[in-house]
Amino acid sequence: MKIEKSTFEFLNALTQNNTREWFQENKSRYELAHRNVKDFITAFIAEVAKFDPKITTDIDASKCLFRIYRDVRFSKNKAPYKTWFSAGVSLEGRKLAGPEYYIHIEPQKSFIACGYWRPEKPHLDLIRQEIDYNPLALKTALDKGGWKLDELSHEDKLKRPPAGYTTDHEYIEQLKLKSFILYKHLDQKDLTAYDAIQTLNDVCQSMYPFKMFIHQALDQ
Repeated sequence: MKIEKSTFEFLNALTQNNTREWFQENKSRYELAHRNVKDFITAFIAEVAKFDPKITTDIDASKCLFRIYRDVRFSKNKAPYKTWFSAGVSLEGRKLAGPEYYIHIEPQKSFIACGYWRPEKPHLDLIRQEIDYNPLALKTALDKGGWKLDELSHEDKLKRPPAGYTTDHEYIEQLKLKSFILYKHLDQKDLTAYDAIQTLNDVCQSMYPFKMFIHQALDQ
């Protein structure tokens, strides 16, 4: 199972023609691309379920996919459509309050990620508490997958230490994080290759120990 080149061709065309008129005229291309992505996510779920007990084949890919329609009410960018497909994979589809896998399919900007994006304060406090009490467990989880502490995404973090922590804490840079995420860029050739699912599966297996660290911090 793979992402078809025609799916990327549709996204490239949409980027150049992001209007409701063009989209309606090319609705059949969108539906074909959407079906391809949905089938791909279904195959992805089946593979990940083989090693992650938090993922099962009962998960409906349609509940994991995000809508392509943008909410432009409070945005200066009034383009009506996203120029990518994306999916959040968890037992609750894309709406889990916890760690999940995230797949982003966009020309030149595709990636796969795993972790917890902007947890609410109770969960954020628990994750920070776990890092504070048991920092070796975080490092060990990352080491198991071949990751390093500084490979956690630092795009979403505080400038100063969170309340209750000091600048001299050994793991202060990780405690400043507001999201706890690993991600890996994917080339278009990675996703259009016949073994695309295996490529993603290998990456997810390397991220799995980190995902379990978050589950354990939240007692999930």
